[in-house]
Amino acid sequence: MSNSLYNEDHSEDKTIKDFTLSVLTEDKAGLLNHITIIFNRRKINLNSLNVSTTEVPGVSRFTIVVNTTRETIEKVVKQIRKLIDVLGAFVYEDDQIYYQEIALYKVPTAVFLNGTSIETLVRNSGARILVVEKDHIVIEKTGHKSDTHDLYKKLEPHGLLEFVRSGRVAISKSKRKTEAFIKMLEDSTENKLTIKDF
Repeated sequence: MSNSLYNEDHSEDKTIKDFTLSVLTEDKAGLLNHITIIFNRRKINLNSLNVSTTEVPGVSRFTIVVNTTRETIEKVVKQIRKLIDVLGAFVYEDDQIYYQEIALYKVPTAVFLNGTSIETLVRNSGARILVVEKDHIVIEKTGHKSDTHDLYKKLEPHGLLEFVRSGRVAISKSKRKTEAFIKMLEDSTENKLTIKDF
C-alpha cells in the first residue's frame, strides 16, 4: 500500500482508527503551535506527539498519532502542508510503519526484596531495570502501547509509584529517503511535489 494521501480514494471510509502523521519541517520556533491549532480547530485530540531531528541537518520530524477517520485526516494533512515551514506531510496506518514507544515505571525497592517474582516479571516482559536506588527502582520497557500498558497492569498491584510513556517514534516501510525528498523539493520550480512512490 502506498503512503501518499492521493494514491487511493479513501474519502468514503468513515471508520475511526489510529493514524500516524510524519511531518517534515524546517527547524523553526513556533511551528508546533501552528500545527496543533489545526487539530484544535477540528477538535481532534493528539494521542501522541514526538518531535525529533532527522538525518538531514536543519530538518525536524513531527510524529503525531490521532484517532479519527480517513476523510478527516486527509483534510488535516492538506492544511498542514500549506504551512510555510512544512516541507512534507505523510499519513500512515499502523501496518505501513515500524513504530515503538518507551515507558518508565517506578516501583518501591521493597517489592524486589520479597522474592524473585518481580524480577521474573520484568525479565519475561522484555523490560530491564534502569536505575536502582535505596527506596525505588526504575524499570524501562520499549514496545507498542499495548505492550507497555500490559506491564503497567502487572506492576500496578505491587505499589507502582510513577508511570510515564513517551510519544510514538515511527519509520515508514516505504523506500522514501528524507534527504532525496528534500533535494527534489529544493529543485522543484513550483515548490510542490507529488509524493507518490516516496
